[in-house]
Amino acid sequence: MQLSDIAATRGRLGRDLVGIGWMLLTGACFVAVNAIVRWLDGSVPAPQAAFIRFLFGLLFLTPTLIPALRRGFPRDVWRLFAARGILHVAAVIAWFYAMSRITIAEVTAIGFLNPIVVTVGAALFLGEALSRRRIGAITVALVGALIVLRPGLRTLDPGHLSQVVAALCFGASYIVAKQLTGKAPASAIVAVLSLTVAIGLAPVAYAVWVPPTLFEVGMLALVAVFATAGHYTMMRAFEAAPLTVTQPVTFLQLLWAAMLAWFVFGEPLDHWVMIGGALMIGAISYITWREARRDGAARTPPVSATKG
Repeated sequence: MQLSDIAATRGRLGRDLVGIGWMLLTGACFVAVNAIVRWLDGSVPAPQAAFIRFLFGLLFLTPTLIPALRRGFPRDVWRLFAARGILHVAAVIAWFYAMSRITIAEVTAIGFLNPIVVTVGAALFLGEALSRRRIGAITVALVGALIVLRPGLRTLDPGHLSQVVAALCFGASYIVAKQLTGKAPASAIVAVLSLTVAIGLAPVAYAVWVPPTLFEVGMLALVAVFATAGHYTMMRAFEAAPLTVTQPVTFLQLLWAAMLAWFVFGEPLDHWVMIGGALMIGAISYITWREARRDGAARTPPVSATKG
């Protein structure tokens, strides 16, 4: 092997390790989000908690939002912004509710449906190809979801169904985000999302409002900090290394969530949740690998199971 080849290999390895490092930080941030919301344990109604979280997020993104609003957007772009905002409102309310009802590991595992929804949605609405191998991977992921939920073998809590709704809505939101790509800067897409979600949540939060304590407000501010940081570190991971390298690391998020729930909150460690989650992550990683082999074709890469 020539010196140039060795240097190139070391360069790729270095970038891959950096990408893995950023993705590990991403997982830690989102597990922190789960832990804080679980710690609040429904003391603040789900719509109100989501509203306060996005209000803080909006404050963080104001320097990006104001210039974007001044530049303005065409009417069709605003329609997409509004559609994504509505989907995200439903998703975050459902997610906050699920966090108050079921275990952290279950919320995390069911959340891995997001990339599957994106893959199917891209085929149905964006005209992307859905090969037999991708259909097979989707089937495996759905089997993993059934293992996590185990309908008919146990009584499903409303929180399980709520998290399924959250996963579907988050996935649909990412499909709309794909349509926004190229029509608005990425930073503006993120900033306007916080604005539309905060506006959409405001009347729902008002309807169920209970006076929060200063501690609860501070905890929800931390949720906004960790969620914003998680989205930032995830983008840095995607910039540093291919999705085929960073995507499998997301399984550690489920492992960390399960360990946290077990040690801190005393939640049982359900091995079926881990098995089902592993199947889902394996399927997502396979789809990601297949996407990476498509040279120059327009595609929607699978997304991580992130929170609003």
